[in-house]
Amino acid sequence: MKADPKRLVRLQRLEKVRAIAKQAAASAAAEAEGTLAQLEALAARTGSMAEGYAGRLDARDGLALREIGRFADGLRGISTSTLADAERARTIADARQIELAKAERRRAAVEERAAREALGLSTQAQVPVLGGRKGIGTKLD
Repeated sequence: MKADPKRLVRLQRLEKVRAIAKQAAASAAAEAEGTLAQLEALAARTGSMAEGYAGRLDARDGLALREIGRFADGLRGISTSTLADAERARTIADARQIELAKAERRRAAVEERAAREALGLSTQAQVPVLGGRKGIGTKLD
């Protein structure tokens, strides 16, 4: 197939579009990773708070002990819920990372095609090297 300058321009334009799509995928992946980190930190914090309140021994009477127990149970519920949210966020973050990898592969493929097209154009534009002139007469002369 003969190299075409218009095709090269189209490929370069497509490469720019794919680079922008890759940046968008990278941004989405970073946002998902940030959300995941926040949810994991929140789950760890509420879990440690629940453990701290469950181990308290400074209740003055049974009512205070029951209230501390309820509060600790509530914190454990929040921690469990947050852990489930973090697991969903991990799934989303993994999907975003896969999308980012696909976007990079698409961009790299277009870049490679554009480079081949540019190489084809440059070799096509070169003047062919002519061989030496034919000698006149015979080799014996």
